[in-house]
Amino acid sequence: MASVAGWAAASTQGAFPPLPRAVAQSLYRRMRAVAPAAVGAIERDRVTDPEQAFSDTACGRLAGSLDDAGLRALGMWTHHWCMRFYDDDTRVGRRLVREIAARPGLGWTADEVHWMLRESFSAGPAAADRFTLPRAASAQLARADELPSAAQWPEVEVPRQRRPDLSG
Repeated sequence: MASVAGWAAASTQGAFPPLPRAVAQSLYRRMRAVAPAAVGAIERDRVTDPEQAFSDTACGRLAGSLDDAGLRALGMWTHHWCMRFYDDDTRVGRRLVREIAARPGLGWTADEVHWMLRESFSAGPAAADRFTLPRAASAQLARADELPSAAQWPEVEVPRQRRPDLSG
């Protein structure tokens, strides 16, 4: 399981300069506003049919109820949650991230993308979906020169699945 340290990941040196504290706090405040509804939706969807159409899920209804700013905050919170607790139980969260990543024109900001990239780099290769949302969001930025080109992003390594030992 990979873990990201939240504020520590946002403020440490690395591939990107740290975000100013006021900017990072603003991002966290927006994510905290959607977190209770997101937790509830994810929990409800964990016990439902995984093949259900996204729009019919609790996460789908939540996403459909939000404006672009709210949907960006939901995406960032879900991305953060998946990076902190990345394991088999994040299936619903990863689906939500993919659905948000597929939505064009959400008005992502460079600060939001920088924050998600820092989280993604901190999570490491165990989190195979860690660049899904930051890649999609960065492609929507008005100024592509604000972030590294796609060629500078690390390759995504998909973890190998363990085969059960059947020799017993």
